[in-house]
Amino acid sequence: MSDQTKSPKAAPTRREFMYVTGAAVAAATALGAGSARAANRKLKVGLIGCGGRGTGAATQALMADPDTELVALGDTFADQIDKCLQNLSKGPAGQRVNVPKSRQFAGFDAYLKVIEASDVVLHACPPHFRPLHLTATVEAGKHTFVEKPVAVDPAGVRAVRAASEKAKAKGINVVTGLCYRYENAKRETMKHIHGGDIGDILALQTSYNTGALWHKGRQPEWSEMEYQIRNWLYFDWLSGDHITEQHIHSLDKIAWAMGDVYPAKATASGGRTVRVEPEFGNIYDHFNTVYEWANGTKAFSSCRQWANADTDVSDHVFGTKGTAHIQSHEITDRAGKFLWKLEKDPADDMYQNEHNAFFAAIRSGEVINNGEIMCNSTLMAIMARLSAYTGKTVTWDEMLKSELDLSLPKYEFGAAPQRPIQRPGLT
Repeated sequence: MSDQTKSPKAAPTRREFMYVTGAAVAAATALGAGSARAANRKLKVGLIGCGGRGTGAATQALMADPDTELVALGDTFADQIDKCLQNLSKGPAGQRVNVPKSRQFAGFDAYLKVIEASDVVLHACPPHFRPLHLTATVEAGKHTFVEKPVAVDPAGVRAVRAASEKAKAKGINVVTGLCYRYENAKRETMKHIHGGDIGDILALQTSYNTGALWHKGRQPEWSEMEYQIRNWLYFDWLSGDHITEQHIHSLDKIAWAMGDVYPAKATASGGRTVRVEPEFGNIYDHFNTVYEWANGTKAFSSCRQWANADTDVSDHVFGTKGTAHIQSHEITDRAGKFLWKLEKDPADDMYQNEHNAFFAAIRSGEVINNGEIMCNSTLMAIMARLSAYTGKTVTWDEMLKSELDLSLPKYEFGAAPQRPIQRPGLT
């Protein structure tokens, strides 16, 4: 295997992708047909995207089911595979990590080879590639775990929605990385909200104000494409900006509280106050959004990534009888007196819970399909991002019809998109 940090391999064109995908699907048909009926056999797990979240997801998948084996790793870069493999081999399920060199796949087409080698596929690559990778996984008939967000543009969301519907028809599990949905304490809190304990919802507020995140710098031997993919957080075409990549967790909780009814429109502002240097690509470092539902209910949303600033990750639902504090699992009355409070069980690990549910469904023959919520919550984030970028109110209907597509005609190392920092009123 070539060292991708020194001489990255060029990838096929989009047309070649379709041809290769078709070949992979044909080769995997027999395996895929049996993957939905896996009560009493070892499950082969493959990981696409070998960063920190992918490494964690692979560990949780192995811990969820004792009769699993990690058999394939895929990433754009070979050194990422090496680090991931070292960490997994030392982990709590290291004895079930069986990934020889022949099943370590680097390059833009690595995902096809991982899919072919696996019964269950975990997706943790940069969000830009998720629609392409998920579509191929479902075509091959493989159960899939999909990290959030599922796309960076409306065209990608439509592709994921179509793949999720096809998975439903095939009886394939599609489990989302919107992990709060699988935290028992959050589920219990939502039961109280939906059960009327706070009365009718009047308004909502959510914040995901955090510090700075990682940056991998630049090496002289890297092409611009390699540099951007290695630092994918900071480029909107790869990450969807941090309102989509990170704040989606908060937005998903707000939508969940609203009974998975999504807002009719969003009016947002944002910009670059702290991260103004070129190494931070073209994304913003803060967003503030007002979401409005068809019935007039409003949610006030804030997210930022500022070093050395106060942090706040919280969600509040204000009702006619009281207020639910989702993140802290509490309900208070209008005067602030506690009406209900849940002490979270330390064993209530949402990351592990989602994989436990995923593999239990595979074993039982039941089907979990989180396609709608993961598509809609992704679109909710994109809607606010585009409102902030343009300075315009953006509606849900406009998002459903939007032709915005940030995919490239060809994926290869060399030049990369040079997208500008968006300017409201001009973009």
